[in-house]
Amino acid sequence: MPIRDIKIGIGTGWAVLLNLYECTIGKHCKIGSFTEIGPAVIGDNVNIGAFCFIPEGVKIGNSVFIGPRVTFLNDKHPPSNGAWRREPGTCVCDGAVIGGGAVILPGVTIGTGAMVGAGSVVTKDVPAGTTVYGNPAREGRNA
Repeated sequence: MPIRDIKIGIGTGWAVLLNLYECTIGKHCKIGSFTEIGPAVIGDNVNIGAFCFIPEGVKIGNSVFIGPRVTFLNDKHPPSNGAWRREPGTCVCDGAVIGGGAVILPGVTIGTGAMVGAGSVVTKDVPAGTTVYGNPAREGRNA
């Protein structure tokens, strides 16, 4: 597990094969295998599934559930010349749930207690207490 400049709270556990860089992880969190967390801030009591990617600019609140293979992006248009452009930060508020395989674009806020369905692509903010799903993710609707 490559570890560089990280702070991990008491009671936090993780599986094998992680990449953690310049991040702060709160108390009583669980982190699944093959997850990469770059310069990010993770609150307390957060459960992060296996194979997740949480890069620079992501802030995750307390008591959040992130399913396996969730990907947070921090650049909508990666340049071919390697000149990275900083996008606005992404925020996941307290008590949110993100289903496995979801993709969260940069600059999005997922509100308190919001739910994102598995496999969704979140392109815009999700209001507190709302359930969204699909590609692009939209508020729950009848079929």
